[in-house]
Amino acid sequence: MPSFHDLKVTAIEKTTRDAVVVSLTPTDDADFSFTQGQHLTFRRSFDGEELRRSYSICSGRGDGTLQVGIKRVEGGSFSTWANTDLKVGDTLEVMPPVGSFHAPTKVDAPHIVGFAAGSGITPILSILRTELDENPQATFTLVYGNRNINSIMFRETLADLKDIYMGRLSVLHILTDGSEDIDLFKGRITEAKCTELFRQWIDVHSISMAYLCGPEGMTDAVTRALHAHGVPKEKIRRELFTSAQPGRAKNRPKPSAATAAGITARVTLDGETRSFTMDPSESLLEATRKNQIDAPFACCAGVCSTCKAKVQEGEVEMAANHALEDYEVEQGYVLTCQSFVKSPRVVFDYDQAGH
Repeated sequence: MPSFHDLKVTAIEKTTRDAVVVSLTPTDDADFSFTQGQHLTFRRSFDGEELRRSYSICSGRGDGTLQVGIKRVEGGSFSTWANTDLKVGDTLEVMPPVGSFHAPTKVDAPHIVGFAAGSGITPILSILRTELDENPQATFTLVYGNRNINSIMFRETLADLKDIYMGRLSVLHILTDGSEDIDLFKGRITEAKCTELFRQWIDVHSISMAYLCGPEGMTDAVTRALHAHGVPKEKIRRELFTSAQPGRAKNRPKPSAATAAGITARVTLDGETRSFTMDPSESLLEATRKNQIDAPFACCAGVCSTCKAKVQEGEVEMAANHALEDYEVEQGYVLTCQSFVKSPRVVFDYDQAGH
């Protein structure tokens, strides 16, 4: 399974007043090659309590570097520390890249669109850089929402990329402070605004893949607009940076009569299979870790997919799912932090999920 490795901080660059780009290099021979759109899970102790946070890779595959963007959030211990106290030469504990935000296109000259808000730009920037670098026929349209011009992460980077990929990259900034000259570019990214963008600026019928990253309300609105204009769900990928369900769902699935006497569980992780008995009120992740099995996890909110596993036997219900695509769920994959067992026996495998 992916374990934590020490990565050395080789550079720190301010991209806005409250966001930094951190460059990292493994101190051992660990494989940190990545697919565009993936993220890294960081681990650090604050006041004796372990904290894990996931941040998306913002560099392209061909850039020859590993970078993440970290935006400070109010009350965020890790993001605040990274923006104020982290220094070049420091060492961070990091898990190898995971995530399946990216999907290959099936056309030779793809038109890719990205919709991002705030720090949701980071995985889309990795996809943008990689797609334009690796496919000379690809074009990319980015719709990027922020409060004002000074809060735009990677503003200069995006301007430089427009010069490098002249005629192939279009960037549309949407600002809530109303400072843009054109009314269409004022406010938030809504379903109605997307409809206008498709009418005036974006050829929606040429879209080969759409990537959406930001708050749940924004990604829902863009998804509705894309569907209304004929873009099928298999051409849409979503990733949340914040969620209407920031923690585990308040109402967990109720235990069934079949599980009242307890559940027999068998889990495979890192090539080793262990069996234990679990309580139906526990999630798969809680029960696994309770039995001293170091299962991978990060957000515990059903957003990051770090705890993904494949259910091979038994019935499982997810309380929330903001990370897995429909086809993954159909194949038996679950987010173990959100998964509650509805059958007397369950068999699940982290290794088959790519850990």
